[in-house]
Amino acid sequence: MESDKSLLSAELNSEFEQALYEQMLLKAKQEIQNRLPSTPESKQIRPQPGFCIKTRTSENAKIFINICKTNDIPAPPDLSEVELVNILESDDPSGYRVPMSIGEPHVEVDNSGNGCTVYEIVINSTFFDKMKSNELFREFFITVAMEGLENKYEMELSRDWRMLKNRKFMGSISDQNIRTKSKPIIQEMDTSASQKPQSKPLISEIKSSPEVPKYTIVAEPAEGHPSFLVAEISLPKVTSVRSLVLDLGEDRIVLWGRPDLYHLDIFLPYNIAQEESGAQFNRDTKVLTITMPVQPI
Repeated sequence: MESDKSLLSAELNSEFEQALYEQMLLKAKQEIQNRLPSTPESKQIRPQPGFCIKTRTSENAKIFINICKTNDIPAPPDLSEVELVNILESDDPSGYRVPMSIGEPHVEVDNSGNGCTVYEIVINSTFFDKMKSNELFREFFITVAMEGLENKYEMELSRDWRMLKNRKFMGSISDQNIRTKSKPIIQEMDTSASQKPQSKPLISEIKSSPEVPKYTIVAEPAEGHPSFLVAEISLPKVTSVRSLVLDLGEDRIVLWGRPDLYHLDIFLPYNIAQEESGAQFNRDTKVLTITMPVQPI
């Protein structure tokens, strides 16, 4: 029986384009770095001392945390005590986030002459003043700060802590590098009253030059901390996947459509697992779909 050569040809073309696409992903990082402008995305700041707390690790190692402040870090949404309590008692208490910069550990000597490990955590000055004068916000923030240290440095801290009375910081306070390019604002998709929204869009269309393609990024599931982010990018001018160069960072998507058709550069509201992410371009709909697993909290 004679085979259908047209079907065979289509299958080979599909496999060929898939192989080219995989090569594109492997080479994307280098190409993007060569083409992107060298505008700095971070700057060095000198945080101001606030107060210092003392705690211990699960292995009984002494830890000091210098809580510092700066106007260079954005403040979280301004809430009342009642609003904060409602969020903490809700199904998604992680919905209220405090922007902060967590510094690298450094070794200091305490008042007893013993070595200890010190960390700096820097927050917005206005939020610092509110948190310091309000016990509920202070307890909430210190819990969040300790969770941030535990996640970043893979350790376990005792929640039995105390604030130092006669000193604002332990050791020395180092400069920190913070991101200067902010993450996009989260916006909701309009849905009809008869439809239940399945996903919550996180980023809306933006416009710049060269042309920025229309896109949506949705979280799955829509409520709580998502397991995946799914980006759908409309590229009507693209005729072949070979003209696309894609780079996925820890919290960033950069896409080029050559020759200078499209350029997309956006930050994500969650950290993703780059190595587990995948992308597929549909030649019929001209839509690039990127599926990105979200790092757990």
